[in-house]
Amino acid sequence: MCFNSNKFKMFILDWFTGVLGFLGLWKKSGKLLFLGLDNAGKTTLLHMLKDDRLAQHTLCDRPRLPESKTELDSLLTDETLSNCPVLILGNKIDKPGAASEDELRQFFNLYQQTTGKGKVSRSELPGRPLELFMCSVLKRQGYGEGFRWLAQYID
Repeated sequence: MCFNSNKFKMFILDWFTGVLGFLGLWKKSGKLLFLGLDNAGKTTLLHMLKDDRLAQHTLCDRPRLPESKTELDSLLTDETLSNCPVLILGNKIDKPGAASEDELRQFFNLYQQTTGKGKVSRSELPGRPLELFMCSVLKRQGYGEGFRWLAQYID
């Protein structure tokens, strides 16, 4: 079997640009921070985006939500991040007992802070772009809309 490394590199490049285009992140610059509790879906999402591979894990513990709130509050009050858009993904909506969107908005005090899921220009926002999207990485739902929302606020 002959292996052509140039064709393989082009395949990887085409695949990667396709994923970035799908997420609305092609030709954008910036840094992304994936932050969440154990088993929240961060690694599963990254593996799925990288090589379309999924792994199922257990549902993240509700008793640890205060830990997430503390970290989110810390990020939202950090002056060096004051202009950074924040996308929150409420993952595992396909699992029984998963937190609802209203429950997460209430717990994390997101009411009156989010942009709405439509296109709102940055100049119309009173503060940083912030939004919650419910998703299931396993079912491939919701995170694409979240990344496309995020892409409109990245230069």
